[in-house]
This record gives sequence, structure tokens and C-alpha cells, in this order.
Amino acid sequence: QVRLVESGGNLVQAGGSLRLSCAASGSTFRQAAMGWYRQAPGKQRELVAVISSGGTPTYADSVKGRFTVSRDNAENTVALQMNSLKPEDTAVYYCLARYSWRDYWGQGTQVTVSS
Repeated sequence: QVRLVESGGNLVQAGGSLRLSCAASGSTFRQAAMGWYRQAPGKQRELVAVISSGGTPTYADSVKGRFTVSRDNAENTVALQMNSLKPEDTAVYYCLARYSWRDYWGQGTQVTVSS
């Protein structure tokens, strides 16, 4: 019963910024831990950032100091602010909602960083 829709992906120059957003349907958003994952061509999908149901963020070492994850439970949204982007950040970015009963994934949004 949960649908996730990502938006905000784009083409950007190295050193630039993007803000991704994930909008969730349903009435149980506040119960979920929310995550951002990414998958580059030829690579495994990797965790970028996660924010707990209580609002505590955790980041992959590769993005610490550059990316910020936040959530707005009133709007059923989670955002990923990406600064100082690097070509190696190029990937499809996916939103994940993790509940005790199952996981829900969005369809992804493309981020391309040119050098």
C-alpha cells in the first residue's frame, strides 16, 4: 500500500549541487526508516544515507560532509541534499522505505555529474 516517487535527478557539473526528493503514499510513513541507495553502471547497489523513524541520519563514508538526508513526516517526504558533486556520484538514486513487515522501493531518478 506504499508508493514511493523520486524526483530531482538531473545533469550537473562537478562541484555543483542537486536536491532529490522522495514522496511516499500512505498513513504509516512515520514508522519507516527511510534510505537512499544508488547504483552506477556495472556496480552493486549501495547505501548512500539512511534516516531512522526518529530522525537520526547515517551516511556512507563516501558522502559524509557533502550530502544531507532529512525527512518531513507531515508531508510524507524524505530529501537528499547533494553538494560538491563528483563524477563518481553518477548513478540512479533509489528511495527505500523499510517497515517491520516489508520494504518498498521507488523507481529511481538519474543523477549524472560531468567532469
